[in-house]
Amino acid sequence: MFIQTESTPNPATLKFLPGQTVLEAGTADFPSSETAGKSPLASRIFAVDGVTGVFFGTDFVTVTKADAVQWDHIKPALLGAIMEHFQSGQPVMDAGDAPQSGHAEHTGEDGEIVGQIKELLDTRVRPAVAQDGGDITFHGFDRGVVYLHMQGACAGCPSSTLTLKMGIENLLRHYIPEVTEVRPVAV
Repeated sequence: MFIQTESTPNPATLKFLPGQTVLEAGTADFPSSETAGKSPLASRIFAVDGVTGVFFGTDFVTVTKADAVQWDHIKPALLGAIMEHFQSGQPVMDAGDAPQSGHAEHTGEDGEIVGQIKELLDTRVRPAVAQDGGDITFHGFDRGVVYLHMQGACAGCPSSTLTLKMGIENLLRHYIPEVTEVRPVAV
């Protein structure tokens, strides 16, 4: 098994490509070791000293490290943990713990606008963000303001504010006149 690695715009996050499917659909975000209990793979990665976050996409694993830790010191252990997991035959997620679908549900009078927002996010934004080892999902819409949740490499990335304001906000405002602003939320 050969695992490729790619840097991300977030210097504290590295993207690991195991060359096989990680999740069949959706994403899974583990912002701390306490949240990793439903995933044998995430638990194994958090066992490496210095890991502060794990995120799964369909074909990648994104790992975030503590600032005091150097990639050169933990990358071999992470490669070993990921390789051991896939060779063990264990599932990535425990049975019954399905990955998150992504977007929050929205009920109300703005249903048509929210549908357009989600479609633009799914077709234009999320594929590009996945290339960088992260995900951005819809969290809410209120009086022209779109609230988005950033995960994986996007969470805490130095360029995330620029991505939100100059990229996503401009895109949504262009196609959906009712959108006036985009703001990040922490879940």
